[in-house]
Parts: sequence; structure tokens; C-alpha cells
Amino acid sequence: MVKYNSPQLDAALAAVADPTRRAIVARLAQGPTTVGDIAEPFDMSLPAISKHLTVLERAGLIDREKVGRERHCRLRPAPLEAVSSWVQQYAVFWQHQLDSLTAFVENEEISK
Repeated sequence: MVKYNSPQLDAALAAVADPTRRAIVARLAQGPTTVGDIAEPFDMSLPAISKHLTVLERAGLIDREKVGRERHCRLRPAPLEAVSSWVQQYAVFWQHQLDSLTAFVENEEISK
């Protein structure tokens, strides 16, 4: 059962509401990398990227670790699984609605 009143779910949804943060999550889904590598494709400063990473980290979506002079990031999928479960409930609802519509249209065609 998915909780509708979950601070973790709220934080994850808020974090991935931003397109830059979604792009960062997509990059980290490919594997851990450095903050510099994450920042490379974006036309923004490292402090701006760091703010996005902080939002993702507070939402529990990423871990950051200092290794020597570099900061490494990796994705933590558990909060995204909660988002997926919440969205899946609506997918089941809409699939049922589409199945009902299909049955209605097929019955209408038979009646003609």
C-alpha cells in the first residue's frame, strides 16, 4: 500500500519536479560520477549545480561522498520506487477506464 501522506514521497516528487534535477537523476542512473561530470552538460555554475544536488540529497535520492579533492555522487533508488508505486496506482485506474471505453465502443459497433 502506498502512503499518500509521506514526507519522503513529497520530497522525492518535489525534487524531480525540476527538469535539471531530472536530468541529473537520469545521468546518475547510468552509474556514480563526480560533481564536475554532472555539471558538464549544463549551462550553469558549480554552485547552482550544488544547490540542485542538495535538494536531491535531502530528498534521499542521491548520496555524495568526498574522495580526495572530488565529490562523487550516486543514485539511491528507494525514493523513486515510492514515486513509481504511487504513479502505478493511477496507471491501473486509467487502464481500467480505457478498457471500459473499449468495451463500450465495441458494443456500440455491434449494435449498429
